[in-house]
Amino acid sequence: MELFLLLAYNKTTFNVLFKEETPLIKITLTNPILKLISEIDQNKFSLNCVHIPTLTANKLRKYSKKKSSYASNKIEGNPWTEKQVNEVIDSDPHRHFLKPEQEVRNYFLALNLLEKKAKKKIPFSKELILEVQALLEKGASKEKIGLRGAMPPGFLFAVYDSENGNAEYIPPEYIDIPELLTELVEYVNTTDDHPLIIAAIVHYQIVTIHPFEDGNGRTARLLSGYILDCGGYGFNGIGSLEEYFAYDSEEYYRSLQMGLPALYYSGRDNPPHPEIWVDYFLRMVYLYSSKVCELSKASGENDLYAGLSYLNRKEKELLVFLFQNHLYEFTPTEVSKMVGVTNKTIINRCVKLTNNGFLLPIIVKERIRSYQISDFAKSYSEKIINLLTN
Repeated sequence: MELFLLLAYNKTTFNVLFKEETPLIKITLTNPILKLISEIDQNKFSLNCVHIPTLTANKLRKYSKKKSSYASNKIEGNPWTEKQVNEVIDSDPHRHFLKPEQEVRNYFLALNLLEKKAKKKIPFSKELILEVQALLEKGASKEKIGLRGAMPPGFLFAVYDSENGNAEYIPPEYIDIPELLTELVEYVNTTDDHPLIIAAIVHYQIVTIHPFEDGNGRTARLLSGYILDCGGYGFNGIGSLEEYFAYDSEEYYRSLQMGLPALYYSGRDNPPHPEIWVDYFLRMVYLYSSKVCELSKASGENDLYAGLSYLNRKEKELLVFLFQNHLYEFTPTEVSKMVGVTNKTIINRCVKLTNNGFLLPIIVKERIRSYQISDFAKSYSEKIINLLTN
């Protein structure tokens, strides 16, 4: 089957259609779902109003990737503690790694890869899905990498309960996988759905199609995050959505299964109430995005106080003078004439303000020609003036 790939809007219902116009996934946008989308959008707007210095943002992103690497692998039963995960990620990349160590390192590398691809706006594709899974399985046997194939006669490919050995889920036949992935890719690249809905569907479909022998859940979490990032909901790479899935992995799996039969062809391919999963997914995104807003605001204020503490009285006076006179871009020469000190004195003060994130130098032909007040300083202009004048 090939996706028709049009979204038929019927008030608050999304329909992903086949050529025969049979719904693949029909999602009713309930009031709780619409409310969650609105609240996530509010968090997105709030975060856009907070400027974090580049150095601080980079530190937060690396910390968040470590947190995600730990949490996503924890869901899969990886026994390593968060402290061990941090140490492994920071260790010599050339040394030998045990399987649990290799798994968390691979996840961290995959996050770095997808971050670069998102910046380049690389489209979602079957090749991308395969590339991510191959990176996750780096160091594993060749059989673990790539789409799963036929099972030996008499054997059933299934997800088994580790305690009782029963088949919890029987995914589609291997022969159907390429077409199912093609349909998913076409949907992502042609739909007008909200990015949050697309991310939820990608997550569900990769887990449900279960195209690989291993790494399906991790691939799904990474690629749904990629969809969020490309759709403007990456929240600057700060925070860990995987952490919220890992808080209660049983609820995570219950929401994915939606109480449906174990066999893919008995309802998992066309779930009657996908809102169960979408609602759960959006709740986790909301909690995650709210935490990112808190972290960002706290980090910004911490950097503000720290930066101001390194300034002497004259440097603080210059910063207030720039704000009060609306000198958002200036040359040291013009400011030196206004305040009655030498050009060199102003340059020295500007260097100190630059080093602490309050100014940005404008370089022309490898020489600093002027300065401008940084976005970070602008976002805290009122607080800076109040702190330095009272």
